Amino acid sequence: MKELDQAGYLGQNRGGVSGLLVIHSAPSALRTHIEWGIQSILGTQTTLTWKSQPMSAGTFRTTIAFRTTHSVTSKLASALRSWHYLRFEVSDDGGGNLYRSTPELGMHRATTDELGNILVSESQIFNAMEGSFDEESLRLALSKVLGTAWEEELEPFRGIELKEVLRLKAI
Repeated sequence: MKELDQAGYLGQNRGGVSGLLVIHSAPSALRTHIEWGIQSILGTQTTLTWKSQPMSAGTFRTTIAFRTTHSVTSKLASALRSWHYLRFEVSDDGGGNLYRSTPELGMHRATTDELGNILVSESQIFNAMEGSFDEESLRLALSKVLGTAWEEELEPFRGIELKEVLRLKAI
């Protein structure tokens, strides 16, 4: 089994592309299958630490930082998306790809800069303007490009970790 390196990343090398995978909710029965899928993509033995997800009864959450020789975010996102009941985010650190998925909304892909800001291309803006007839429809089109609906749905799940840390600090 591979150990985490000094920076806390799972992987075979010290260089390359690093990323973060956060599974916000997964049914208990899928946890082993998810680990196998991640292992096959990262090429390392992976044992994830799962915690109960209080936002969705009977589901679990986990986070894994990884480092590979090339970006694997699209492969991870595609593999995880094949299980409909997952809520997850996977991204390249320092800019690159961001994938978010929920059972209700499906998959959203965005390109990000080094700070995690979503970059909107000229063609995405033109497409939003072309299909819009008024200010409201333009706002909706740009909201879809930015993934606002995914942000709104995943934000309460992200807050669980913070709530745990704050609760532990209060003790």
